[in-house]
Amino acid sequence: MLCSYISFRGVQDYMKNNPGGRRSKQNQQMDISWRKETTWTFASSHFLRALFTSNLNNQEKKVYNIPGVSANEMKLIIEYAYTRTVPVTVYNVEQLMIAADQFNIKGIVRECCEFLRVQLCGENCIGIWKFTEFYYSPKLHQEALMYILHNFEEIVKVSKEFLELSLDELQAIIEKDELNIKHEETVFEAILKWIDHNPSNRSQYISLLLTKVRLTLLQADYLMNNVKSNSYVKESKESKPIIIKAFKAMHNLSVHRPVSLSVRETSARPRLPFTILFAIGGWSSGSPTSAIESYDSRADQWVKVTCEDEEPKAYHGLVYLKDFIYVIGGFDSVEYFNSVKRFHPVSKTWQEVAPMHSKRCYVSVAVLDRFIYAMGGFDGYVRLSNAECYDPDTNQWTLIAPMNEQRSDASATTLGRKIYICGGFNGTECLSTAEFYNPETNQWIIIHPMRSRRSGVGVIAYGDHVYAVGGFDGSNRLRSAECYSPVMNNWSIIPSMYNPRSNFGIEILDDMLFVVGGFNGFSTTFNAECFDEKNNEWYDVCDMNIYRSALSCCVVPGLPNVREYAAHREQLTLRNEEQSSTNPPP
Repeated sequence: MLCSYISFRGVQDYMKNNPGGRRSKQNQQMDISWRKETTWTFASSHFLRALFTSNLNNQEKKVYNIPGVSANEMKLIIEYAYTRTVPVTVYNVEQLMIAADQFNIKGIVRECCEFLRVQLCGENCIGIWKFTEFYYSPKLHQEALMYILHNFEEIVKVSKEFLELSLDELQAIIEKDELNIKHEETVFEAILKWIDHNPSNRSQYISLLLTKVRLTLLQADYLMNNVKSNSYVKESKESKPIIIKAFKAMHNLSVHRPVSLSVRETSARPRLPFTILFAIGGWSSGSPTSAIESYDSRADQWVKVTCEDEEPKAYHGLVYLKDFIYVIGGFDSVEYFNSVKRFHPVSKTWQEVAPMHSKRCYVSVAVLDRFIYAMGGFDGYVRLSNAECYDPDTNQWTLIAPMNEQRSDASATTLGRKIYICGGFNGTECLSTAEFYNPETNQWIIIHPMRSRRSGVGVIAYGDHVYAVGGFDGSNRLRSAECYSPVMNNWSIIPSMYNPRSNFGIEILDDMLFVVGGFNGFSTTFNAECFDEKNNEWYDVCDMNIYRSALSCCVVPGLPNVREYAAHREQLTLRNEEQSSTNPPP
């Protein structure tokens, strides 16, 4: 046990030798000031308050033995009384927080918690989670748990602490709906890794841990060949009925679909999504709409979001940056906007920020580093070539170099620290041209043109390429899509969408390219589909609740209130249709 020997006379000597405690002609006043300062700092620590404020003028040297705290930690605590600061490092944070917790010095505890929060990573998050449960820090404890849940796949690979989890701690993690995994197989394989670390003591828990795996969400061949045939499972009599029940649930789900799930049927309940796709505004039923929908990719369902204070708007831009969704420019059937509003998805509140220099309908937007870029568009009179940049820290828009062409109905994306903008309409014709902006030089550079003219196009960075999807070529709405290689400076054809569309939403979600809504040449649509680069194939996904074009989309990761934007797990209806070319891959 560490001990700290504190000399009461030493405290007075420290005061003499420190600027904050130096005696002078005002020594009487300084003593009073020091006494108040110390009392304030340790107000919540009865032990230290009594130790440092009683018998203050007693000149006898007294030595106090404080068990459990090293001299270094005690020195930092005393210095904190005068400076209100404490140097927290990776070497002292644990012991310093233990000491501060022991004496209930909340200021030091807060400093340590903030230091640990910044240091959170895959290799230490489990240790911080366990540490802050024992030394009461509920906010950091919850943040560490959410870090574990959101980064579970990486943690299983890199964390030695994962292997040292207790049975109860492992269960507390893998049973959560918030566990962020692409495939349920990850949970089963994590369990095997944990058991393999100490099989003689842990293999007995396989049946208990199997109940935390959403077995019905596994592929049938994986359940048969990897789970049922696993040696730990085969040697466990208690596991057999669990596997049989999972196969029956799979069968029922495939024969009697859709199936309503009960709260108790966790084996078939999808985990909550880590990232939510938002679709906001657009043109619906002959007029602009203010509707907001969120897409839950794990349940393949759209959720209507109730939100006040937003006005109907179409042909606007939408980006997510620093906890806010920004709605940029647009058109309400009467007015063209230069206004910018931002939505906070946690508090569900709106705030107006600085307007752009130009009104911009059919605007293209992108985010690079900590800035928002708005390019081109239509101001009610002409198609624009100018562009500007927004800094949320200063709440200011700054004009940047104009593009080489006037572009409305174009689309933009960020790849490799450059902003690419493609297609659009210049007031006379639909464009096949494309260019990129380099913020370091403030220059626009023309790149190889697309294979098709595309106005109302969707452009997105996906992998190492820029994808240009759909649009209007002056005669038809397009199903076709192509991708650009910055290395080769050329465009390649990729498979066409199922549905033609222009002026639609486009985003990357769960490593898939999603397109949402739009105009198909005859009417607005509510259908959505996604493209998998690995399989080079498109798949149908759930339709939106609202028919609309001229909408805009963005994705928001890691929402603490994700349940408010996800399908209700207790009332969820699963679609488990047989795999075909129109269904997304598992």
